[in-house]
Order: sequence, then C-alpha cells, then structure tokens
Amino acid sequence: MTMLINSPQAVVEDALRGMAAAHPELSVDVARRLVVRRDAPVTGKVGLVSGGGSGHEPLHAGFVGPGMLSAACPGEVFTSPVPDQMVRAAAAVDGGQGVLFVVKNYTGDVLNFEMAAELAEEEGIRVERVLVNDDVAVVDSLYTAGRRGTGATLFVEKIAGAAAEEGAPLDRVAAVARRVNESSRSFGVALSPCTTPAKGSPTFELPEGRMELGIGIHGEPGREQRPAMTSREIADFAVGAVLEDLPGPAGGPVLALVNGMGATPLLELYGFGAEVHRVLAERGVPVARTLVGNYVTSLDMAGCSVTLCRADEELLRWWDAPVRTIALRWGC
Repeated sequence: MTMLINSPQAVVEDALRGMAAAHPELSVDVARRLVVRRDAPVTGKVGLVSGGGSGHEPLHAGFVGPGMLSAACPGEVFTSPVPDQMVRAAAAVDGGQGVLFVVKNYTGDVLNFEMAAELAEEEGIRVERVLVNDDVAVVDSLYTAGRRGTGATLFVEKIAGAAAEEGAPLDRVAAVARRVNESSRSFGVALSPCTTPAKGSPTFELPEGRMELGIGIHGEPGREQRPAMTSREIADFAVGAVLEDLPGPAGGPVLALVNGMGATPLLELYGFGAEVHRVLAERGVPVARTLVGNYVTSLDMAGCSVTLCRADEELLRWWDAPVRTIALRWGC
C-alpha cells in the first residue's frame, strides 16, 4: 500500500519534526519523543501527562496546550512509550503541585506508566494515575485486562485539564478525571481495517461488504462481524450499547463525542452524528454538547465511535473552559 512516508522506521520521528515546524507554541523533543507546552512548568499548577502509541492522532500530542495536557509521550506506532519518556515529561511539567498521568487501559501503557510513576516519585515528583477504561464492547481483549480505554480519554484530558488550569490541587484533579471516566462509555465500529507502516497491509481481515461491531483502536476484534449497515442502523446499535452501560440518571444530560477512526470524512461523520442525536432524543437523553471529528483514530481505518459522558453543571463548565491545543481550540 502506498503511504506518504519516507520509511516505516522514521514515520514517528518525521511526524514530530513536522509538528515542531508547524507549532512553535509547543516544545517538541524529537530524539526523546516528548511534546511539551512551551510555557511548562507552570508554577503552582498540576501537570497533566498522557501518551500512547502513535497512529491515534491527534491523540495525545494534539491535546497538549493551555487548558488540556501539559505534555504527551508518543510511542512507536501502536506501541506504548517507555518509562524514561514519562519520567522526563513529569520532570518537565512539574510546577510544584505534582503530576497526573492519564493512562488508557492497554497493558503496555499501564505497566510503563506504573513504572514511570515509581521512578518519578523517587525523584521527588508527586504522581497520581488515572486509568481510562470506557469501552463497553468487550472485556479482556487482545491488548487489555478489563475494558479498553478509548474516546473518553479526550473528555478526561479536557475536563481534568481545565480543573488543573483553574488551580485545583492534585488530589482534586485526579478525582475529577476519575469521575469523568466513571461517567463515560464508548462503542466503536470498523468499516475497514487499518494498515500500519511497518506491515504495509491490513492488520486484520474484514471481508468486502462486512463490518466489525465493537472494534478497538488498534484493530482488535469486537463483538461480532455483520453485513454492512446503514448509518441509522449503526447509531441504533452503538448508542444502545453505550446507554445500556452508562451510569447516572437516565434523563441526565450528556456530552457526546462522534469520533472518526481516521479515514471517515466529516460528511459521513456529521450524518452519523445526526443519527446519534435522533437515538438519544428517542431515548429521552438531552445532549448538552457535541463534538464531531477525527480525534481518537486508528491510522487509516474507516469507521466511527460514540462516547457519551453524563455531565452536570460543574463538568460542563470545565468542558466549556478555554483550551488552546492543535486539535481543540475555543474560548481563547
């Protein structure tokens, strides 16, 4: 398959060099694989650090900036960053109030962030960790023990980032992040497989005319394969699966993320978003805010995911708070 790259071995390094050239408001260390707010550390502010395998852009580096993450650690494609990256990131953003690690529930990420937290604490940096595990499709998948971390990562990073920007202490920021995760659920659908630069061919089999319900962001298997469905039918299935598992008051308002997996155009995503709103209206669920676009992706996979978060006035206030990153920007 033809790709816009120089070589599979250099794809992450080249992307980071391009990010550095395009975004001087970020400090990008290509050799050490770190993306940091240019003004870090901010004295008296909790630092937020996240990261994971590359290939999910704009997650996580695209969410670094005022109102969201303080730093991101990109790993190789679909491969966890290493503890040294995370420790350097923590040291770079610690403004004296400690650092929160936001970790998606994938085995490599969990183990490496846990080791990094121990190493950072040995260096005198207070660290809290929050695990994101919002996916309702499957439990104990190819890459995880328990539920996978997917679209709710964006909600956690944005809302906890706003709380940190406001000056909340570390324990409070961590509690807010856990509350967002516990209030969020996601479900993803693949219309085509993805292709990693190293492999150069599809990472899983999806016969022509079929789709995978409940896919993970690395192409992990979901609940089942079915013949292709319409946008309306997919929304009925995906939103229904999320609502069956979504905690909180049945009629409470939600934040809605209608997310593309990388290769699905906005024309289709907005149409799918309309169907998501239809299902929620039919179920008596008011939508407080909606975000549509490719935010938590899987390289060139065609497909979508839905993430809903029960949101009270406090969470909505933090969601609406100013943010200035590559991928999210409002109120500034």
